[in-house]
Parts: sequence; C-alpha cells; structure tokens
Amino acid sequence: MAICKRPAAAVAMGGQAVNKKRKVVVAKRTWPGPSGIKKAAAIKKPAAYATTADYEEEKTCLGEGAFGVVFKARHRATGQTVAIKHLVSPPPEVDAAECPDPREQLLREARFLEACSGNPHVVGFHGVVLNPSTTKLGLVMDFVAGQSLRDILDERQGCGAQPPPEATVRAFMRQLLTGAKGVHERNVVHRDIKPANLLLTEGEEVLKICDFGLAISASDPPPHSEAGTMLYAAPEVLLGKPDIDSRVDSWSIGCVMAELVGGEMLLLRAGVEEALLEMQRLYAEEIPYLWTIFQLLGTPDDVEWPGFASLPRAAKIPTLKPGQRSRLRELFPEETLSEEGFEVMAGLLTCNPEKRLTAADALKLPWFAGDED
Repeated sequence: MAICKRPAAAVAMGGQAVNKKRKVVVAKRTWPGPSGIKKAAAIKKPAAYATTADYEEEKTCLGEGAFGVVFKARHRATGQTVAIKHLVSPPPEVDAAECPDPREQLLREARFLEACSGNPHVVGFHGVVLNPSTTKLGLVMDFVAGQSLRDILDERQGCGAQPPPEATVRAFMRQLLTGAKGVHERNVVHRDIKPANLLLTEGEEVLKICDFGLAISASDPPPHSEAGTMLYAAPEVLLGKPDIDSRVDSWSIGCVMAELVGGEMLLLRAGVEEALLEMQRLYAEEIPYLWTIFQLLGTPDDVEWPGFASLPRAAKIPTLKPGQRSRLRELFPEETLSEEGFEVMAGLLTCNPEKRLTAADALKLPWFAGDED
C-alpha cells in the first residue's frame, strides 16, 4: 500500500492540516486502491463529458495539494465561472506503480460528487472535461467564492483572535453535520473531512464539503484501504481496522468542532504537542497519534471497546497510566462550551466507533434544538 506523507505546508485544496511554525508530520493520505471503490458505473451520464475547449481556464490557482490542483475557469458558452480539478503525478515518495490510473481516480471522485448532487452543503458537480490532446481528465465543480475553513482558522490564529462564539460554532456544525448526513444517506463515506476540505462562501454564511478524492462507498466490502489526514483520522483507521463506516467522518467532524471551539487542532493542544513530538522521535507512523488520542480520551479496553486488543496496532501502543480518564472536559470547560455543546463533541469524539454519534444522531441532540443560528 502506497503511503503519502503530505508536504508540511498549509494549502486550501487537499488540505494539509498543519501550522507552518510546527515541525509535526500531521498528514497522511493513501491512494484508495481498487478494493476501496467499485469500478462499475463511474459516471452514469456520458453527457457529463465536455472538452477543455468548452472552458477558458484562468491562471488563478484556487488550491493545490499532493495529488491535485484546482483552477478557476469560465464556460465559454454560458460565461459561468467554475472550478476545474486536475490530478497531478504522485509525490516522489509514492511508488507510481502502486497508484491507480489517474483517469480512474478522477472518475471515482466524479462518481461520488454526482451521487451527492443536490446537497446544499457539498460543492456542486458539473461534469468531467477531457483534454483531447493529452487525454487527461478534469473535474468541473461549482466555483465557491470564499475561503476554506483552514484559511480562516489560520488567519484568526495568526492575528491572535479569540475563537468564535458558541453560536457561530453551532451554526458551522449544523451545516457540516447536515452536509455529512446527506453524504452518508447517499452511501458515501468521505474519509478526509477537515478544515481544508470545508469551503465557506463569501460572508462565511454557507459551508460546503469538497475533495472526495479519498471517498469510498459504504457498501464496498472490506478490507478498506487506510486513508485520511492523521490529525483528523479516527482511532479505528489509525489502528488498522480493516472495515470502517461513516462514523470515521463523525470523528473527523468532532476534531473540526474541537478546533473551532479551542482555536487550535485537538491533538496539538497545549501540554500535548510536546508529548506528540517526543513520541514521533521514538515511534513511526500512526502510533504517536494513537498515543496522543488516548492521552486525551483514555485508553479503551475490550470492555469499553470489544475487540480493541485484537486490532492490528493495539499492542504497539506504549502503556499509558492505569485508569487514565478522558481529559476532554478539562480542555473545554463549561465557560468555553456549554453542557449541550459538549454532549455533541464528546459523542463525536468517542473512541469506540459503535458508540460514536452518527451525523444524523448528532443533529437530534438538544444543542441543535430550536431555530437555526
């Protein structure tokens, strides 16, 4: 399996979740192999195809990641502004022989975007564009005039601004959970929800989920390939659990909520980052992130999480203090987050996926009752 540790720089599309001042390797993505997605009916509507001649691409790069780049473009016939995503060659550290064909990869992403069409909190899908001279494909999507949540959070942190008020956090979370609920109802698991993959329209009024490059169908049989960004990856993914479901997205959404409330990434909160750095000097890959999660939330066992000890990487985790309890409420006291808001966060950030809130269940909790923010 080809593993890619993404470059240590913050980008809008593809989304390193990283603070440039830190030297923490925070991102890991894999190319989802054939077992991760069914190939049948990648695009149901052949009419979705167009050619690059139908669009005039601008030099404006809307975002760039390890595996793709997005440009602003204009449809020549209608004048409509769109965004076109092109896949790029895998980074040098990835064995190209182990990567799926870029055309197949892009068609898979198109399939999932098309499946989620009509969801107001998912970036709109227009179709696939073909360059006749190179035979390369592009993914045509709505142009969202605004910024990613990653950009907004970095700007706020850079100028020393306080985290947004709880009502603002609730408004963002309502939209994010509503969008994720719709995605999951279409049998799609995103697998890489994080601030860099959440676009906000101008005025920061509407949130849209983007970058379905690592998505899978919930009906695909295991084993599922490991994919995502480590700081937002669910414990079962880091532990190498061979079968996952939509609740991996719930965990990632909980990490986003914690970052909105606290102003910095959950696993890099004060008092934990130093331990994470030390763990990275001693261990490779997923272990430091798992250790940090369990430092914050307590180490599960087979009583709390049946089957935990038999997961592939469970035995590799250094022993933590016996009886370690969750410190989540200490990090987010009541003056920072109300009891009802904390109920949502704690439900999303539950290590055992069987006990973790789904997006639909989270929206039913009292925090979201009443009028929309």
